[in-house]
Amino acid sequence: QVQLVESGGGSVQTGGSLRLSCAASGRTYGLYNMGWFRQAPGKEREFVAAITWNGGNTYYAGSVKGRFTISRDNAKNTVYLQMNNQKLEDTAVYYCAAKSPYTGSAYAANDYDYWGQGTQVTVSS
Repeated sequence: QVQLVESGGGSVQTGGSLRLSCAASGRTYGLYNMGWFRQAPGKEREFVAAITWNGGNTYYAGSVKGRFTISRDNAKNTVYLQMNNQKLEDTAVYYCAAKSPYTGSAYAANDYDYWGQGTQVTVSS
């Protein structure tokens, strides 16, 4: 079992930056690949970024590539999402999630086993 708690959401103007954190509990956290997803009002949950269990590989949605950076610190049981040059369309509830590294796709929400409660990010002009 892995429990996930996101933090760091808030309001920011276009072009600004925020860093989200996802603190994990559970002794097997370091064995999971981690992902960030987001869901805007009236839209489906969409993939944002993912990182493998050892941080060796990262994956990004085209809409955030070059602006967002995912990282993890397994000693602190935490995964981060640094969001720079934010746009209005980044407004959403952001969720972190954990999945086994052996099955499924990094991009598919249905392949993740554990989810946090989400944190709101609002970008305004």
